[in-house]
Amino acid sequence: MQNNIENKTILVTGGTGSFGQAFVEAALKLNPAKIIVLSRNELAQVEMERRFSPSDHPIRYFLGDIRDKCRLMTAFRGVDIVLHAAALKHIDKGYYNPGEVIKTNVIGTQNVIEAAISCNVDKMLAISTDKAVNPCTIYGSAKLTADFAVIGGNVHAVGRRTKLSVIRFGNFLGSSGSVVPFFISIKGSGEQPITHPDMTRFFIKPDQAISRLFSALDMMQGGEIFTPKMRAIRIADLGKAIDPDAKQVIVGLRPGEKMYEEIMTLEMARTTKDVGAFYIKTDKESFDEFPQTQWTSEFADRWNLDKLLG
Repeated sequence: MQNNIENKTILVTGGTGSFGQAFVEAALKLNPAKIIVLSRNELAQVEMERRFSPSDHPIRYFLGDIRDKCRLMTAFRGVDIVLHAAALKHIDKGYYNPGEVIKTNVIGTQNVIEAAISCNVDKMLAISTDKAVNPCTIYGSAKLTADFAVIGGNVHAVGRRTKLSVIRFGNFLGSSGSVVPFFISIKGSGEQPITHPDMTRFFIKPDQAISRLFSALDMMQGGEIFTPKMRAIRIADLGKAIDPDAKQVIVGLRPGEKMYEEIMTLEMARTTKDVGAFYIKTDKESFDEFPQTQWTSEFADRWNLDKLLG
């Protein structure tokens, strides 16, 4: 893992979420000057503070919403790196509350971009999702729009030091609200609801995601979309690995759910380079600036589900 945050001040939006907490745990081992956790969830901050106390770690907690640009301007002062993870993410909630998704995921992201540029932040890396590829939900569409806003923000940052890029992940294995904790919670009940026996999703372990994030921070020059290499797994197989004795009951797809997620479209592929651990999309004329990286993950081979879930 590259140590590109030593003596740096890093701010994480949505920092009390699953990704934010995994990042903070890893980053604190790399001697940052300070980590600022910004989120609007007061209870989550109180609980996270018990785990990562400011009296024991170089960490501060800011209550704030990315919809509030003035609050972001205050929080971003003196910050070197912004990781933008705050978002409304649940597809079914977005289906019934599309305006709220737009306010947070699109307008909130634009606020983060403008605050980062105004405060002369060195790097802003936005955490995105495979659901932004060929989207069919308000969540995916909003994340795609936000991704375009981040990439386009580099035009407005010309003459400033700020570089803005995107990294797209699949599902974080075991994150709150995801399928793995749900399957574990109903283990032993005898039945297991499955949307479709052939549905697949891309998964990545939190520690692998953090490793890829540090690589992207090291490589980014502004304007890239980084997609870590991931393999898809059938949800039905994942369910069987967690509870082999459960009877799987097919309940059908929810509104806007895809059978198969995608990590790239044909149009993206035309301006994308395979650099080992990543596919990198960039509109730069030359790909030579991006070094080949070594990919040494278990994702390179057939997944061992027992190892994955362990």
